[in-house]
Parts: sequence; C-alpha cells; structure tokens
Amino acid sequence: MNKFINHIQLGYFGLLPFLGCVAWPLLLGSNSVNIEFFIFYSIAILAFMAGNQWRAGEQSYRNALKAVIPVIPIAFLSFLPTEWMIAWLAVSFWLVLLFEKSSPQWQNYHVDYQKMRFVLTSVVFVCHILVIGLSVYPK
Repeated sequence: MNKFINHIQLGYFGLLPFLGCVAWPLLLGSNSVNIEFFIFYSIAILAFMAGNQWRAGEQSYRNALKAVIPVIPIAFLSFLPTEWMIAWLAVSFWLVLLFEKSSPQWQNYHVDYQKMRFVLTSVVFVCHILVIGLSVYPK
C-alpha cells in the first residue's frame, strides 16, 4: 500500500467544504455566513499547509519565513474588503505550493501526491475566485 494514499484521500475530502461554499449560494442564496465560513476554513487550511513548511528538526530561518509569509498578512487584511482577503488566500495557496515544490523533500514525494497537490491547489484557487464573484454579485 502506498504510504501517501491517506494523504491523497484526506486532501480530496478537504475540498468538500470549499466546494460546498461555492454550491451553497447557488442552491440557497448568498449570505454572510457562507462567506465567513469559507474564509475561516480557508485560513485554517492555509495555516496548516504553511505550517508544514517549518519541518520538525529543520527550524531554519528560511523555513520559518515560508511558514509565516502566507499567514501573517491575514490579520491586516481583515480591515480591508472581504474580496481582498479572499484574493490573498487564493494566491497564498499557490505560494505555499511553490514553497513546497522548492524544498528538497519534494523530490521524495510520490508522483501521485505531487499531482494531487497541484490539483487541490488549482481547485481551491478556482473556489476562491468563484466565492469572490458570488460575494460581489450575490443575486
């Protein structure tokens, strides 16, 4: 059994709330609860993914920066329009993937895991763009 199979399954299961938040306004109408849930879930997943960049036993300054660069601006973006926050989150998922791909460990990951990371990042990015659109044009 491939040791990355659980990571792949969990990764795809993690998409369900993102997809649900895109479907919710289409089925039930847009509201602030949907957008707030999407933002909170996105922040939680992004913080988890970014935090993985600071690997145990490898607490270098560079890895610490990779872990905090995507997350630190979120506190400041909370004072700006919601669309800006969602846009930063969308870009940050790509940033985390680029950081992960630049690490030496990336070459040790199974090719299925590498593909999954690209697919998940792409789908999450599109979900963020759709939520921005749904929040700008709620009706």
